[in-house]
Amino acid sequence: MDENKNLIPGNYDASQIEVLEGLEAVRKRPGMYIGTTGLDGVHHLVWEIVDNSIDEAMAGYADTIHIQIEEDNQIRVMDNGRGIPVDLQHKTGRPASETVFTVLHAGGKFGGGSYKVSGGLHGVGAAVVNALSTFLEYKIYKDGKIYFQRFERGIPMGDMEMIGDTDKTGTEVTFRPDEEIFKESIQYNFERLRDRVQELAYLNRDLQIDITDSRSDQEPKEASYRYSGGVKSYTDYLNENKDVLYAEPVYLEDEQDDIVVEVALQHTTGYHLNLLSFTNNIRTHEGGTHESGFKAALTRVINDYARKSDFLKENDENFLGEDVREGLTAIISIKHPDPQFEGQTKTKLGNSEARTIVDRLFSENFERFLMENPKIGKLIIEKAELASKARVAAKRAREVTRKKSGLEISNLPGKLADCSSKDPEISELFIVEGDSAGGSAKQGRSRLFQAILPIRGKILNVEKASLDRILANEEIRTLFTAMGTGFGEEFEADKARYHKLIIMTDADVDGAHIRTLLLTLFFRYMRPAIDAGFIYVAQPPLYQVRQGKTSVYLDSDEALEEYLKTIPASPKPAVQRYKGLGEMDADQLWETTMDPDTRRLTRVDVEDAKEADRVMTMLMGDKVPPRRQFIEENARYVENIDI
Repeated sequence: MDENKNLIPGNYDASQIEVLEGLEAVRKRPGMYIGTTGLDGVHHLVWEIVDNSIDEAMAGYADTIHIQIEEDNQIRVMDNGRGIPVDLQHKTGRPASETVFTVLHAGGKFGGGSYKVSGGLHGVGAAVVNALSTFLEYKIYKDGKIYFQRFERGIPMGDMEMIGDTDKTGTEVTFRPDEEIFKESIQYNFERLRDRVQELAYLNRDLQIDITDSRSDQEPKEASYRYSGGVKSYTDYLNENKDVLYAEPVYLEDEQDDIVVEVALQHTTGYHLNLLSFTNNIRTHEGGTHESGFKAALTRVINDYARKSDFLKENDENFLGEDVREGLTAIISIKHPDPQFEGQTKTKLGNSEARTIVDRLFSENFERFLMENPKIGKLIIEKAELASKARVAAKRAREVTRKKSGLEISNLPGKLADCSSKDPEISELFIVEGDSAGGSAKQGRSRLFQAILPIRGKILNVEKASLDRILANEEIRTLFTAMGTGFGEEFEADKARYHKLIIMTDADVDGAHIRTLLLTLFFRYMRPAIDAGFIYVAQPPLYQVRQGKTSVYLDSDEALEEYLKTIPASPKPAVQRYKGLGEMDADQLWETTMDPDTRRLTRVDVEDAKEADRVMTMLMGDKVPPRRQFIEENARYVENIDI
C-alpha cells in the first residue's frame, strides 16, 4: 500500500475527513462565526458578549450595562441582570455557566422560556468569544454568592468556584482577543464602540449603557447613555442639524402575536431618505420584510388620506413611494421571538409575517395619527406633492443619463476621454479639476485602462438641491452617464464601467471644496459605489525637489524640511511647490499620481452611514449655526491653511 497515496491530487477518501471537536472549529475557521479576523471581527467580539446583557434587559431583568476597555485591550462587560445559571447540567455534569462558554449552540434562547426575544439566537456568541481570546474570565453574582472561572483559548483552567459573598446580581465577563487569530491588530477604537453603545441605548428605552476607556496609552474617555424616548429620541438626534416639517417625530408602538413594532418618523425639508431598520437590536442593513411592510403602508396611508382630504382628485395619479419618502427620517425597530435572517451576517429579515404585521400595525396607527393631526397631514401631503412634481420634471433629464448603444456624451461638457478596455475591474475613471490638468492627464495616462473626465468649476451642492435641479447640471449628468450605473434608488453597481473612480483635484482650498462636493454627490446618489470600494481620492505631492539628476516628490512642509536636512547644499536644490495639478507636465502627473506602481490612493469608506448622514447635512446643508459650531470646535486642529 502506498503511504503517500493521499498526496495524489484528486484522491479523496475517509482519511482526508477531518473532525474538529468543540471550539477547535472556531479557531480553525473563525471567519465562519464572526465574518472576518480583521478589526471588524475584533469589535464584533464585544457585541457578542454585550448582546447577552441586552437580552437580559429586553427580558426585563437588567437596566444597566457597563463596558470597559482596559490595559492591553482587555474588555470587561458587566450587567445587573439575573446572572448566568451556575447549577449543574444533567446532560454534561458541568455547571451551566461553563457550558455557555465552551459549547456551541448552548444557551437559554432556544426553547423560549428564558428569553421571549433575543438578538443572539444562534447560541454561539459567548463560546466563540472564549475560543478566540487569549483568556476569558467570568464572575457571576447570584443567590448571594460570587462564582468565578477562567479559560485560556477556550480551555478551562479549572472548575468553576465560589469566591465570595455579594448582595448584587449580574454577570461580568473579561476577555482579550487572541493575536494568533487577529493578526492585523487587536486595538479597540473607543469611538466605534461608543457609537454602537449609543445606538443600543436608543433602541432600548430607559436602559443605561456606560463605556469607559482606561488604557494608559490612550486619552481617558467615557460616555453614558440613557434615553426615555427610545427611537423617538433617536430620530431627534438624526435630525438635529436638519430643518423639519413638524416639530415632534411621529412615534408609534404596537404588538401582535408577541411581535413588538416601534416606528418613529419625521419629514425634513431636505430631499434624502434616511431609513434605519432593526430586528432585536440588530441593524438590518439590507432591510427585509419589516421595511417592505413599512414602505407599503406609508405610501398607501398617505395616498388614502390625500384622497379623503381632497388633496388628490379623482383623476390625479397616486403618489409613488419615492414621493412620500423624500426628506424622511424613519426608524423601524421590531422585537421578534423567532426572527429568520437571510445569511449568517443577519443583515436582512426574511419573516413573511413581519411584513404583514408591520404593515397592519403601522397603517392603523399612522392613519389615526393623520386624522387627529390634520395640520401635520397637510404638510406631509404638500411635501409629497412637491416631490412628485420634481420627479416628473426629472424624468426627461434622467433619460439623458441612460447608456444607449454607445457612450453618447461627446457633445456634453467635460468631454470624457475613455479608455480602450471594456473590463470594469481594471478600468479607472479620473475626475480631474479643470482643462489644464485634464490635458496633462489625458497625455500622461495609460489609454488602455485609464479614462479622464475633466470638470469645470464647482459642481452643484446636491445636499441643497432637488433631483430635477441635479439632473439639469451638465457636469453631474456627464458623470452619471460615464459611470453607466444610474443613480439614487436605481443605482446598479454591477453596471459600473469603472471599478475605480478617482477624484484628482488640486491640493488647495478650491480643490478641497470640489472634492467635498463630489463626495456629497457620491454619498447621496451613488452610495453603493462607496460601499463597493469604487471611490478613491488621489494624493498628489505638494513639492518637487530637484538636485542634479535626482528628483524627489514630497507631501508636506514638514517632509520638505526634513528632506532638505539630509542632502548636501551643493549643487543647490531646486524646490517647486505645486499649487495645482496643471503645473505638472504629463510625465510628472503620471509618475506621481497616476502610475499604479508609484501613486498613492485613499479609498473612501463610510463605516457609519447614520453618522455620515448627520455630518454631511451639517457641513453641506442650509443650517448655519451647527456648521459654525463645528468650525469653532475643530479650528485648532487645522495644520495647513491655504489663504
